[in-house]
Amino acid sequence: MRNAWQAWQELTGLLLPVACAGCGRPRTELCTACGAALHGAPARPVRPSPRPPGLPAVYAAAPYENAVRAVLLAHKERGALGLAGALGRALAGCVRAGAGRPGDAGPLLLVPVPSARSSTAARGHDPVRRIAAAAARDLRRAGLPAQVLPLLRQRRAVADQSGLGARQRRANLAGALELTAAGGRLLRHGLLRLGRVVLVDDLLTTGSTLAEAARAVGEAGGVGRESSVHGVCRAAVVAASPTAFEINRN
Repeated sequence: MRNAWQAWQELTGLLLPVACAGCGRPRTELCTACGAALHGAPARPVRPSPRPPGLPAVYAAAPYENAVRAVLLAHKERGALGLAGALGRALAGCVRAGAGRPGDAGPLLLVPVPSARSSTAARGHDPVRRIAAAAARDLRRAGLPAQVLPLLRQRRAVADQSGLGARQRRANLAGALELTAAGGRLLRHGLLRLGRVVLVDDLLTTGSTLAEAARAVGEAGGVGRESSVHGVCRAAVVAASPTAFEINRN
């Protein structure tokens, strides 16, 4: 069913008139101006306020507004799968910015924040994992060893986050993620310690989701808070709330 849905999305993209996902300009999936809004500037550190406990350093490509918001929603909710390449390129820049010095040892291990199974089924794809895969390809083309490791899963259902404040989101997500069986095996063999772990997501708002992901990886014995302090565990997102950018300008 999932493969049939993806094939239908790709077929309609060929048969129906294409318009820019960011501004609606005809005959292009992403125009030059909207592409520049997405990945035309260097990745920057962002920080939500209040900052949730355990949130690692986070880098983002652009504020979540206007064309960037429209492009992310088109990929995530409307199945515009062709946008994954541009979004992955933006995410790759953030991974590079947050992963430490170019000469640091070890491959880049991109750990995507998992979507709920019901959301993945409804959309027909996992948007964060798809963007992470595109980012890893971009990094490898640039000569940086990188791979996607889907190590996390939801251990319980969570409520819809829309409309929840920062404190409510933290409570909603507390203890919601855990390592997969494959992730546990990697930890037992110490493989995560050989690389630079970067948590990846499409969007940062309050930071609660990334903080919970960092907790799940850390408590399992891979890269805990102590390692996070030394730059082993970082996070990268395509976009962040405009206020998260403004805080780091001050």
